[in-house]
Amino acid sequence: MKKFISILLAVSVLVSAFAIGAFAEDDVVTFAVASDLHYNDPEEELTATNDHPLFWHANRRAAMDNESGFIIDEFLRQAEEAEYDFILIPGDMTDDGRWDELEHIAVSAKFKAFEEKTGIPVYVVPGNHDYGQGENDNKIEDMISFYGDFGYNEAFEKREGDFSYVTDLPGGNYRLITVDSNDPSKSTEDGMTSDKVNWVVKQAKQAVADGKYPILMMHHNLLDHLPMQRILSRNFIIRNHTAVANKFANAGIKLVFTGHEHCSDVAVHTSPKGNKIYDFANTALSMYPLEYRSFTMTDEEITYEAKAIEQIDTETLRSMTKGYTDEMIDEMNKGLNTFAKGYLKAGVQYRLARSLTMEQMGIAEDSIFYNLVNTAVTGLTDLLEMPLYGENSVQELAKEYNVVIPDSEYENGWDLATDLVSYHYAGGEDFSIYSVEVTILLRMVNLILLDDLSTVNDEVFFGAVNELLGNDSAIFKNFTKGIANVLGPVTPGQYFLIAVASPIVYEFVYDSDGVNDNYGTLEGYGVEADLNENRTDNFADILDTICVYLTNFLTIVLKIFGIGR
Repeated sequence: MKKFISILLAVSVLVSAFAIGAFAEDDVVTFAVASDLHYNDPEEELTATNDHPLFWHANRRAAMDNESGFIIDEFLRQAEEAEYDFILIPGDMTDDGRWDELEHIAVSAKFKAFEEKTGIPVYVVPGNHDYGQGENDNKIEDMISFYGDFGYNEAFEKREGDFSYVTDLPGGNYRLITVDSNDPSKSTEDGMTSDKVNWVVKQAKQAVADGKYPILMMHHNLLDHLPMQRILSRNFIIRNHTAVANKFANAGIKLVFTGHEHCSDVAVHTSPKGNKIYDFANTALSMYPLEYRSFTMTDEEITYEAKAIEQIDTETLRSMTKGYTDEMIDEMNKGLNTFAKGYLKAGVQYRLARSLTMEQMGIAEDSIFYNLVNTAVTGLTDLLEMPLYGENSVQELAKEYNVVIPDSEYENGWDLATDLVSYHYAGGEDFSIYSVEVTILLRMVNLILLDDLSTVNDEVFFGAVNELLGNDSAIFKNFTKGIANVLGPVTPGQYFLIAVASPIVYEFVYDSDGVNDNYGTLEGYGVEADLNENRTDNFADILDTICVYLTNFLTIVLKIFGIGR
C-alpha cells in the first residue's frame, strides 16, 4: 500500500510539474513589430538621381524601394524562424498604396502566404501612404478587402468608417486596440479626433474589466520623438498628445506601437495619476537601419531588442532590376545594413541639396531677391561640399575667422550632417553638447554665418566698390575676419541664439529619457504600479531635463563675458 501511495505521489508531482511548466510557457508571449514597410514594385532599371560614386541611385526619401519586397521577405523568414506568437504592422505597408492597388495585392499576398505556412497571425493598421479620399485613391473599403484577414475581420469590435478594431491576441491575456489615426483627405496629417480618442479609452477600460491587458497600435506618434515634435514635425504626432497620453495611460494602456517618423525611439510619459505609458516609434523597415523590434512579455516584465535585416536575395534582385553593378551587389552581400546607411546618407544629401536650389525654393530669376539668395545658397552648399581638412578645407577657412574646427574622421559637412540624421533614425543617440560632432556642427554654423553673409555683402551690396578696387577685393569679408581675430569669432548675440537653441540640439543628439531605444527591460502589465515612485520618477526626469537645459544655456551665455571654457 505504501509503495502504491509513493507511486501515486510521484505521478502527481510529475503531472503537477508538467502542468506548471505548460502554464509558464503559455504565459510567455513573443512577437515582432515592423512598421513602414513602404513596399514598391521594383523598377525595370535603376534611375540615376545624383553623382555619388556608389549610391548614384539613392532617392530623396532614402528608402530602398527596389529592395523593399526582398527586405519584407527576409523579415518574414526571420519571424518564421523565431516562431513568434504574432506580428504587428503599424501602417504604411506600401509606398504608393493610395492609388496603386497592385502594391497592396503584393504585400497582402506575402502576409497571407506567411500565415498559411507558419500559423502566425499578422495584425495591421493602415498608414498615410495606404489610402485616401481623392478621386483616384484607394478607399477604406479597399483596405478592408486587401487587409481584412489581418486582424480586422476577426475583430469583435470595429469603428464605423475607418480601419479601427479590437481583438484578443494569441498566447496570453493581451488585447490589441488598433486605431486608424490617418486623416483620409490629407496625406500626412493625423486624423485623431476626440471621438477616436474616447473610443480607445472605452475599449481599454473594457479590456481591463475583462481581465485583459490593452495594447494600442496606430500609425502616428503618441509622444515626442523629436524636440518639440508638435511644432517642428507636427504632421507626425497626434494633436493634444500629452492630454491624450494621460487618458490612455489612466485607462490601462502601457504599450503603444507607432511608425510614421521612421525613427527607432522609445518615449515614456507618466500621467498625473502615476501611470506610465511607452510609445515605441519604429523605423521604416525599408530604410536604414532596416530594423524591427522583437518582444518577449510576461506579467512581470517586457523585454525588447532591435533586429536588423542583414541580407536579401541579391541574385533575384539583380535579375529583376537592371543597373546594379558588381560593386553594389558585393557591398550588399558584405552587410546590407551598412550598405543601407551609405544609401540613406546619399539620399538625405540629395534631398537637402535639391531643396537648396532657386527652382525648388520658388524664386524666379527676375526676382529682386534672386542674386542675394542665390549667393547665400551657393556659399552654403560650397561650404558643405568643401573638404573638412587638408588644403583648401573648411578647417583652413575657419582659421581665417578665428574659428577652430576640431579633427575628426568626417570628410565634409554633408558627411557630418547626414551621419547625425542616420543616428536619429537608428536610435540610441548619445552625443553630448561637447562631443566632437556637436562642436563641429555648431562651429560650422558659425562659419557659415560669418563667411556666407560676408560673401553676400561683398557681392550684392559692396559689389561696385569691390569691382572699383579690383584685385579680388572683398571689403566686408576682410573686415569680418579682422573683427573675428580681434574680438573673437562669435558675437554676444550669436552666443545667445546658440544658447537658446541648445535644448533643441541637445534633444536631437542625446536621448535623455532614460529608456533605451533598441533594447531593454520594462515592468510588465501585471506589476502593480507604485504611484508615489512613478510621480517621483516623473518629477526627477523633468528636473533633470531642466537642469541640462540650464547648464547648456548658462555655459554658452557665460562665454559672452569670457568666463568658462
